[in-house]
Amino acid sequence: MAFYRAQGSVPPKRHTQHRGDDGGLFYEELMGEEGFSSDSSLLYHRFIPSAISDAREWPLDLRTTPNHPLLPRHLKLHDLFDADSHGVDVVTGRRLVLGNGDVRISYVVADAPSPWYRNGIGDECIYVERGGARVETVFGMFVVGEGDYLVIPRATTHRWLPLVAGDEGFAEPLRAYAIEANSHIAPPKRYLSKFGQLLEHAPYCERDLRGPEGPLLAEDIGADPEAATEVYIKHRTSTGIVGTVYTYPYHPLEVVGWDGCLYPYAFNVADFEPITGRVHQPPPVHQVFEGYNFVICNFVPRKVDYHPLSIPVPYYHSNVDSDEVMFYVDGDYEARKGSGIGKGSISLHPGGHAHGPQPGATEASIGVERFDELAVMVDTFRPLELGEAGTAVDDGKYAWSWVGGR
Repeated sequence: MAFYRAQGSVPPKRHTQHRGDDGGLFYEELMGEEGFSSDSSLLYHRFIPSAISDAREWPLDLRTTPNHPLLPRHLKLHDLFDADSHGVDVVTGRRLVLGNGDVRISYVVADAPSPWYRNGIGDECIYVERGGARVETVFGMFVVGEGDYLVIPRATTHRWLPLVAGDEGFAEPLRAYAIEANSHIAPPKRYLSKFGQLLEHAPYCERDLRGPEGPLLAEDIGADPEAATEVYIKHRTSTGIVGTVYTYPYHPLEVVGWDGCLYPYAFNVADFEPITGRVHQPPPVHQVFEGYNFVICNFVPRKVDYHPLSIPVPYYHSNVDSDEVMFYVDGDYEARKGSGIGKGSISLHPGGHAHGPQPGATEASIGVERFDELAVMVDTFRPLELGEAGTAVDDGKYAWSWVGGR
């Protein structure tokens, strides 16, 4: 994260004694990126943060299938979970849609509290499609709702508590779109000054970012601070991604204070200010975050091209270096009309396939002054493969939609 925050009880000088009211010493932990060479925060613990009393395996199935033969695909995410499904949580209930060695995209409809969890592989960016949740972290708490991105740094212990109808005004189940990196996720470098401030040409600024409310301690949520607690962890071995469950002899919410530039934060898509022009603007103007070998963009309701001869829908383009994944969240998708794509759909346009508007969409868009659409796009620079969820909800016919079906 770009700017400094401090919450709770921290000493005047780092790496010095910090004691509680009873005289006991708090345990200082440096949580930092890239060794000691990038953003970090110092957390002050009641208990020794490395103390574990047990460990067991957490079975994960993250196998993928190559997109072969090479096809553009339409994946219907809303078919993954039945309306009467219950007991699903955001962590263990995710179903893998697409993935490669840099990023994994999953989807979940959740109504149950998740276990305590941390991703030891990379940062996570969770987009809330519908509903809401209380997210409790060692840095503090968030309430997230429709349109929120929550960026969670690697190794942040946290859990998700879906909010049911009537809680905080949420009326729909929690639908979450999870983007898990094998790297860090941050604002694009071109939006930032050399010191990390968001610049004037960026489509959002620090005022739009929400930090955690905290500190949050076990007793604040009615829990026993000394209760043994399991934490689910994703990590890597030489053969791939695996899971372990640690048992700690205390509750995870025991950080009395922290300060630094590394912490989770939320950003709502409604605060993204779209960049428009007289002629069609390329996808990078829609970028919101980036990770190693992938970018995240969002397409929001906006005024479109205003040249007198403009064609508002995208021109046909070949993804020479990337696979393009578009998650259609809301609105009316001018370029995809007639393809079957609607709310809750994903389109996958792989590198090597020229794609663009459906037949008739180009002519129909002429004279349109505004697009009412909301979508989240992930572009990757290595080929994506299909997870079990992607295979399960592939409509099997999207590839032929430019010739009227087959």
